[in-house]
Amino acid sequence: MVANPLAPNWLDASVDDNALISGIWSSNTLRSSSGELEIAGISASELASEFGTPLYVVDEAHARNRAEQVRSAFDTALSAVGAKAKVYYAGKAFLCTEVVRWVSEAGLNVDVASGGELAVAHAAGLDPACIGLHGNNKSQSEIERAVNLGVGTIVIDSFVEIGRIADAARRAGKTQRVRLRVNSGVHAHTHSFLATAHEDQKFGVTIADAPALVAAIRSHDSLEFVGLHCHIGSQIFGTDGFAESAARLLTLHAELLKGGPVPELNLGGGFGIAYTPADEPTPIEEIAQEIASVVSAECARLGIEIPVICVEPGRAVIGTSTFTLYEVGTTKDVTVDVVDENGVSTGQTAVRKYVSVDGGMSDNARPALYGADYSVRIANRVSDAEPALVRIAGKHCESGDILVYADYLPGDVHPGDLLAIPATGAYCWSLASNYNYLTRPPVVAVKDGVARVIVRGETEEDLLARDMGVIRKAQ
Repeated sequence: MVANPLAPNWLDASVDDNALISGIWSSNTLRSSSGELEIAGISASELASEFGTPLYVVDEAHARNRAEQVRSAFDTALSAVGAKAKVYYAGKAFLCTEVVRWVSEAGLNVDVASGGELAVAHAAGLDPACIGLHGNNKSQSEIERAVNLGVGTIVIDSFVEIGRIADAARRAGKTQRVRLRVNSGVHAHTHSFLATAHEDQKFGVTIADAPALVAAIRSHDSLEFVGLHCHIGSQIFGTDGFAESAARLLTLHAELLKGGPVPELNLGGGFGIAYTPADEPTPIEEIAQEIASVVSAECARLGIEIPVICVEPGRAVIGTSTFTLYEVGTTKDVTVDVVDENGVSTGQTAVRKYVSVDGGMSDNARPALYGADYSVRIANRVSDAEPALVRIAGKHCESGDILVYADYLPGDVHPGDLLAIPATGAYCWSLASNYNYLTRPPVVAVKDGVARVIVRGETEEDLLARDMGVIRKAQ
């Protein structure tokens, strides 16, 4: 097939437009003998019929296995250099009580970034000692709730928080374990909106300012300083950034040891996954081994004991476990002028097929927020029709409401078809909204031929329940 000139350079026209590319789809998702997409023994048509669309579909076994794989990778790598690892699941990626239980049973702790996320983790029955609380502007009530529950660690993000947390712990008669978030100055090669280690940004403090803040923490009897925390960005491929950040933080770590114990070092998360065939994420085992190697070498150079190394994967655990299922409503071919890399018209035209579905930016905001790329496949059938370059659009009243900017689908894609977009486990449900008063979809977990709702979908009654202007009949 000849590539459509409107297609991005990374999109390979030779890839079978019916194929499910390994690494993007969950391990228990396949094409059945009838050609239909099937997850853990249940077909896409069955899921759509029972639960409707849009629908988040989670491969439960894949999510559980991935959590165990990540924990095992860091346990193995750190054990090989005589150290210990502690893995936290970054709940902001996707959090509900079932997911908390899955990752907890896989041996992970859980990071939360708000009182609401803390409430979910607590409602799941997770031991509060296994919870870490983040946030650049924690409210007093959030701090007090965390302290009173016995949250394992609170990450201090600014000088102001030191006194607030110390006072809350003192009133509760407790000693609260805390970390200090530090910007290492290492900038991940990622979208600027996702990079979180720049000094000119809202999170953390500079390396230069850290010793004074640690001294202030140690001046409070109600606080126990357990170590530094850093996060260099999100959706990162490669290991160089993590290695450099670890080296810089360990130099500071060694300096802080002169004033007292520093038992842990938290290097954050941000490990990337594949969304398209062009993505080549670094295997988690390689990331763990490189971090362990750098930590071991730097600690030897500095003459210090290797601390407990903490990491915080979220997307890397849950991202590829999930696809979102939609129904096609309309299609239309649009003739577009072809331009070169400088934006100059080539005098040619080409056709892009717009395929509109029954969801959109309210269930996946990432393409609109970050220009994130996704893949798509017809879920209810296969076809040998000539491939067409498609753009999958949502139903919202926004021209930027795009779910997939570019992929190839069989040209006979039509209204009523089911489409599945893979790798939607992270930052899709958690960023979902009611824009245009669309209801947020349900989340269904599938395992061993059984599908069950783990997050109920909203109804229009839910949307109206908070509207105090609604005229309600007397009971």
